[in-house]
Amino acid sequence: MTRVLVAMSGGVDSSVAAALLLEQGYEVIGAWMRMHDVADFASPHKKACCSLDAAEDARRVAGQLGIPFTILNMEREYADRVLDPFLAEYQAGRTPSPCVDCNTYVKFGALLARAVRTLGCDAIATGHYARIEALEDLAPSGGRRYRLLRGRDASKDQTYFLYALRQEQLARTLFPLGGFTKAEVRALASERGLATAGKAESQELCFVPGGDYREVLRERAGWHETPGPLLDADGTLLGEHRGVAAYTVGQRQGLGVAVGERRYVARLDPVANLVQLGRRDDLLRRSFGVEALSFIAGGPPREGQFEATVQIRHGAPAVPCMVRPLDASRAGAAEGLAGATDGWTVTTDTPVWAPAPGQAAVFYSGDEVIGGGRIAIG
Repeated sequence: MTRVLVAMSGGVDSSVAAALLLEQGYEVIGAWMRMHDVADFASPHKKACCSLDAAEDARRVAGQLGIPFTILNMEREYADRVLDPFLAEYQAGRTPSPCVDCNTYVKFGALLARAVRTLGCDAIATGHYARIEALEDLAPSGGRRYRLLRGRDASKDQTYFLYALRQEQLARTLFPLGGFTKAEVRALASERGLATAGKAESQELCFVPGGDYREVLRERAGWHETPGPLLDADGTLLGEHRGVAAYTVGQRQGLGVAVGERRYVARLDPVANLVQLGRRDDLLRRSFGVEALSFIAGGPPREGQFEATVQIRHGAPAVPCMVRPLDASRAGAAEGLAGATDGWTVTTDTPVWAPAPGQAAVFYSGDEVIGGGRIAIG
């Protein structure tokens, strides 16, 4: 019997994932991850997936299913790989992708390693809406090669956050919900009487339960507002900004200016401490850079440039593009990501709006994830 550790967040998706695997004959262990001190508060952070309430919900469902349940402390891994980079990126004028880092390094990195080495598990499972397909005898060394595919429910597809997974991680991962819609998952939870069947989804970063990341910057990084020039696209001084880290490319709210046509944050310069705005059309791009590009298969689909569709934020449409290495002679493995290379240029068939440095750009061929990286040039 295959032993599987299910990462249970206390939400309906991971609850159903555990139930389905149990019904399919797997030996299931439920685990809730403590990743930061939001877990110390039962209220007002009840909707956060990492709150004390979420842990109790996960425990209740495990009890209903009659499976072992454990709480794993992942605070050090989360701080090193997710929280600290998040704080540093904002202060550097970039927009981080903490959910990508959490999946890459914590859930499918540290948690998977602990599940296998400490708990004797063969695999881990989550409630992600994504699919894995195993292809026989197509790996370079023979045996299986794994493809990562979009989930059936396009509105819930989460492959955008999973682009950096490697073959050895996919080989030990199960996504039981990949073939279901969210409505079907809710129905499955109700049919089984799971305690989380009617629970609302968390729409916020787990360590920003109040919704304002600037508070996290103040509390955890000692950031304080440092006003500087707020410029229009032509360089006209419009006023003062609160501090570069308080803004992201594409932001419209909270700019404190009224100059007729709407303005958006177009450029951040932390060295000069300035924020530049632009009209909506000023933020359209046909070309941008991507760094630390990681490929699911271990390498690009072909040597040199390749065609794909690119998604520059979760929920955005995937746009046809051409991806070219800046300098193939120097493109080498990026630290911590097997099959990753630096320095690529993406040219899209139609303009994309406000590619934000630091955010993920994920490449697809149909429903298959080719890989992705971080936007380097907006």
